Amino acid sequence: MMDRYYGPLCNYAYTLAHDHESAEDIVQNVFVNVWINRKKINPDFSINNYLYKSVYNEFIDQYRKNKPVVHLEKKYLEAIDLVVENNLEELEELMQLVRMEIDNLPPKCKHIFLLNKKEGLTHTEISEYLNVSIKTVEGHITRAFKILAQKLGEKVKPVLFLLFDFRLQADRQHEG
Repeated sequence: MMDRYYGPLCNYAYTLAHDHESAEDIVQNVFVNVWINRKKINPDFSINNYLYKSVYNEFIDQYRKNKPVVHLEKKYLEAIDLVVENNLEELEELMQLVRMEIDNLPPKCKHIFLLNKKEGLTHTEISEYLNVSIKTVEGHITRAFKILAQKLGEKVKPVLFLLFDFRLQADRQHEG
């Protein structure tokens, strides 16, 4: 079991912790806890879902020990929770679908969206870099979200978290 799940669980833990050593610690703790509690684990549970949920819970436990929980954004936790509920194959398919739909965005829209989400540039930085107005940048990012949400629905947000460590910045900037 460990051979099959260790690598994918470490990758998942890394998307949460953003630190390779912490990710490995989380996964090792999960495997130790699974071993200790092996007789108490319901055999009807999907081992895949159980392990991913355990990694998530271990991350939250470690995070709470190290930082006040108020710094964890509620929407971020909810989005990660949605991702945890999917099995690994569905999650990988969904991530691939999001990448494909991002690639299908109109060229300028895609470029601005990726500068913001992948490269982490602010709207102002993109505006200066491309010599366009901030309103143009905001318009392209809003358009990208609308297109992605139309094609992919609500699950697009949790996948963007995993792909780009995106923390709903656009939601806060565009609500109103």
